[in-house]
Amino acid sequence: MKLIILGAGGHGKVVADIAQQTNKYEKIFFLDDKSQDSNVLGKCEEYLKFKDEDIEMYPAFGNNRFRIEWEEKLENSDIKLAKIIHPLAYVSPLAKIEDGCVVMPYAIINTNVKIAKGCIVNCGSIVDHDCILNKGCHLAPGAIVKGENILPEYTKVDSGEVISLGMYK
Repeated sequence: MKLIILGAGGHGKVVADIAQQTNKYEKIFFLDDKSQDSNVLGKCEEYLKFKDEDIEMYPAFGNNRFRIEWEEKLENSDIKLAKIIHPLAYVSPLAKIEDGCVVMPYAIINTNVKIAKGCIVNCGSIVDHDCILNKGCHLAPGAIVKGENILPEYTKVDSGEVISLGMYK
């Protein structure tokens, strides 16, 4: 399996590093509109040239809405979205994480959590029991979402922020 990451900026580099640590991908490449690095195969809009059954793609854009727009464009083109979970993250076997998400080291995703497509659960973030992160949410490093919350689409929880138990219903 190969991975193509759209966007070779900071988030893209982190995603590539995490993806490599999963040992799922034999090769990892980028599409980027500005970078001239040797592992950049072309521009983002050229994604269809690389469509293949042996390729997954991940749009590594920090803007939540833009990331979801790209995920929908990829899905509508029958391109498989990557789901990348760092081996040092804890994910309950009773949690569900959709494709198009990235879960970084030391994140905790607890019992009965549902994470919709396009979410970023950053380093050291905690999502406690019975939470739902709707599409395009981003938990910054160290963010905490206490139990029984339903975060609206595109919500960003910043570093050090704590969402109280049941604050979003």
